[in-house]
Order: sequence, then structure tokens, then C-alpha cells
Amino acid sequence: MSTGVIIVLIVIVAAVLAVAAVLALRARGPQHGGSLKRRFGPEYDRAVVRHDGDTKAAERELSERVRRHGSLHTRPLEPAERERFEARWTAAQERFVDSPREAVGEADRLLAELAGARGYPDGAQYEEQLAALSVHHAHHVDGYRRVHRVTHAQAQSHAAGAAGAGDGGAETAVASDTEELREALVAARALFEQLVRPGRHDDGRPGTGARVAPAAASGPASAPGSTPASTPASEPAARAPHGWSLGKRRPKES
Repeated sequence: MSTGVIIVLIVIVAAVLAVAAVLALRARGPQHGGSLKRRFGPEYDRAVVRHDGDTKAAERELSERVRRHGSLHTRPLEPAERERFEARWTAAQERFVDSPREAVGEADRLLAELAGARGYPDGAQYEEQLAALSVHHAHHVDGYRRVHRVTHAQAQSHAAGAAGAGDGGAETAVASDTEELREALVAARALFEQLVRPGRHDDGRPGTGARVAPAAASGPASAPGSTPASTPASEPAARAPHGWSLGKRRPKES
């Protein structure tokens, strides 16, 4: 067999193997199910449930999210801008004592603005913003989903539930609603903390995100319903978190 024939055969075999490899990659999708599950964690399970147990459909959805948003680079906040966001979150927590629904609604708006300021899709495109956040904050994004859901659901169900219930039933409904709102706000805090800090996906261009109106208070919010973490030595003492929890009135200053 001549050298030329051997070379031709080698080229043909190499081409066939290359085509087979491409087809195999397309058949299994952009990422293996195992890698998607590791990346998305609880979001993977939610996607499977949303697709009625169809893991392939769930993995196609998650792979598409990675394709659209996996290369997104966020922008760090300027220190003053970060403090304004923290002050607004603190104010929302304080407002929860007297106006739980309004406080959770403010948390929903605040997360949308904060994500937009960091470089994620605008909050007006909620589903797209949520998808992008799920790619980079899969373990915390459900808190945002919960405050958004209860904010819109409570406005519709509260009036109907209160109108159809007696006095005792109305009190029970209000207590149940308040607990649901509290749990949603507690869950949302984790994503807020992730977004308000500089991240590993930042592109190093501070201050290019959306501007936020100044708030009256200053200082970061405490984790609702939990004991606050100690303030790092590098942080000013004035920025220590408040040590009171949701559902408890703040002591009056003497």
C-alpha cells in the first residue's frame, strides 16, 4: 500500500472521529447533568419540579441560562452607593414592624435595583434578571423569587381573604400572612448580602451601574431574625449592624 493511500485513510478516519465527537457533544448538551446539578444546586431541583420531573427539559433550560448569562461580568459598587443600598435595606427591615407588606415590597424593588446596578439585566425584565442571577447566585436567588412572589400575591389575596373571613379568621389570616412575609424577607437577605459586596465576576469598573437615591439612615442591615455577625476590624464602628430582629419593636432611645 502506497504512502499516499495510507495518508488518505488516516485523514478519513480522523474526519469520521471528529464528526462523531461533535455529534456526541451535541447529543448530551452544553454541560453534563452532573455539572449542571453541581453548579445550580437547589435551582436544579426547582427546574426539574417545574418541568414535572423531566430532567432533560430542566437541563436544557439551565444550559440555556448558562449560554445567555454565563459570561456576564458584574460591576462593583462605589462605597457611597453601597452604603445607600445598605441603608435602604435597614430601613425596610425597620419598617417591617409596622408595615410588613410595604417592607417586603421595598425589598423586592431594592433587589431589582441592586441587581441592575451590578450589571444584571434590568429589573423591568424580571424573568431575565432572575435567570441571570440564578447562574451566578444559584444558592441564594430563591429569596428574591419569594419576595417578588409574595409581594404580588399578597396584594391580590389579602383583600379577598379578609373579606370572606370572620373576625377570628381574619386575625389568623393576618398572622399567617405576616409570617410568610417575614420568612420571605429573611430568605432575601442572603442574596442582598451577595450582591452588595464586590464579587469575583466584577470587571473592575465601579460606579457604572444605576444610581440610587440617598436614604435617610446609614449602615448595613442586620440579618432578620438572627444574631448579627461581629463587625470586621477594618469596618468603621458606626457601620455595625443593628441587633434587633423582625417582628420586635425597636427600643426607644433615652
